[in-house]
Amino acid sequence: MLKCTVNGKEIEVAPGTKVIEAFMQAEQEIAHYCWHPGLSIAGVCRLCMIEVEGNPRLMIACNTEVTDGMVVSNQSEKVKEAVKWGLDFHLINHPLDCPICDQAGECGLQDQYMKFGQYDPEMGEAKVKKRKVVDLGPRVVLDSERCILCSRCVRFTDEVTGTSELGIFNRGDRAEIGTHEDKALNNDYSVNVVDICPVGALTSKGFRFKQRVWYLDHKKSVCPGCSTGCNVNVYYNEKGHFRVKPEYNAEINQYWMCDNGRDTLEHVNRDKRLLKGSVKDSMGQKWMPAGSVAKAASERLKQYDANEIAVVMTGQYTLEEYQASFTSFIKDLGLKNVFHWVNNEDQFEDFDGFLIRGDKNPNTSGLLRLMEENQYSGTWADFQSGLEAGKFKAIIVAGPEIQKDYPGMKDELQKMSKVDTLIWMASNSNPLFESVDYLIPMKTWVEKNGTFINHAGLEQKIKATRNIVSDALSLSQVSYLLAGKELGMES
Repeated sequence: MLKCTVNGKEIEVAPGTKVIEAFMQAEQEIAHYCWHPGLSIAGVCRLCMIEVEGNPRLMIACNTEVTDGMVVSNQSEKVKEAVKWGLDFHLINHPLDCPICDQAGECGLQDQYMKFGQYDPEMGEAKVKKRKVVDLGPRVVLDSERCILCSRCVRFTDEVTGTSELGIFNRGDRAEIGTHEDKALNNDYSVNVVDICPVGALTSKGFRFKQRVWYLDHKKSVCPGCSTGCNVNVYYNEKGHFRVKPEYNAEINQYWMCDNGRDTLEHVNRDKRLLKGSVKDSMGQKWMPAGSVAKAASERLKQYDANEIAVVMTGQYTLEEYQASFTSFIKDLGLKNVFHWVNNEDQFEDFDGFLIRGDKNPNTSGLLRLMEENQYSGTWADFQSGLEAGKFKAIIVAGPEIQKDYPGMKDELQKMSKVDTLIWMASNSNPLFESVDYLIPMKTWVEKNGTFINHAGLEQKIKATRNIVSDALSLSQVSYLLAGKELGMES
């Protein structure tokens, strides 16, 4: 380890550490735009200026390595003056449109001006006008006037995705970000460029003008989009859930997440949800509270022998919910037939080499672990053959929360609906559910606490944000009701 002193604070760092990283470790503020810990060093913003004891000239912290005994500071008037001039140049052509900018409230330009700027501008020339509302691709919009040319987005597409859609074109104050030969920014990780943009130049079509960030709360959680288990922050308020952003985890997703993972919020808000349960009889569907539907289904199950009932589980519930199922209604009813519904079977083992996995479930590993512990070894093929042979008279389905990831759901539901009794749990509405006998509305991943186990066997916690559908139940609650029990604190 190397010893160094940062703004009078002595710390130890590993060999190869850059001075800007030493500032972060020492919890000392330092101006910067272009540096990002997940990207290569560009050194183009010239804001992370420092004085190194024994060196007469100022240096940039992002591209200067710590040496043993080094004493560095960014507190001198010489450094502060250099940073102010740097900010002045960055802001010369920047539009004064903070009131309508999506980045307002979490803007590095605003924050750093207040910390390191607050100068009297001396620019008397008119600002250079550039392109606005430039459609870069399906998910990202560019405002060229706001761009400070930090090159983070360019480096991301070059170094992380390897797709190289973006570049910096022209020279001087005419330079701007754009796509090569009008090639759309259309890779599977494109919205990460919005996350790393330190100003409001790159904005997400999915979040653009939806909410002011200071009106949003956020909680750390785990993306349910596939078995990778990317760490994320979920942003929400009383009106709904508005965006998901990656949370750094060195072992899993580093600083990034895929675009499909951001879409996992599309189904959680009230307009897409199943608000009430239903029971089908000869007169059609009757809409009822979820608890009443589960109790009615429990009474119906008493008509059948345990061998005539099949339980179908998807890998989209928490470990705690599976445990409640196995120790409650499955055990209490003596059920013998429990199956794992393998969605998209031909692509289940796919992997893009970075984050995206073909298993579009967050907790397949948890489900399979508990099935093995409880000695249930039936395969999806076993279920299909048993269904075709008429072995089952009743089927209980802990259905997929994210239905779009189950492309064969329509065909499977049609086959299952031929049995005498079909009990289906779902969080979202779907016209296909007209054939379901007992339909139970369920909580989504943002409405419950629990554990997901990713493809590598790593256990991670999800955290509830706020309840959206008051009548929705967790799989644990449904399990108690199907077992003929009343809901209590343990559920």
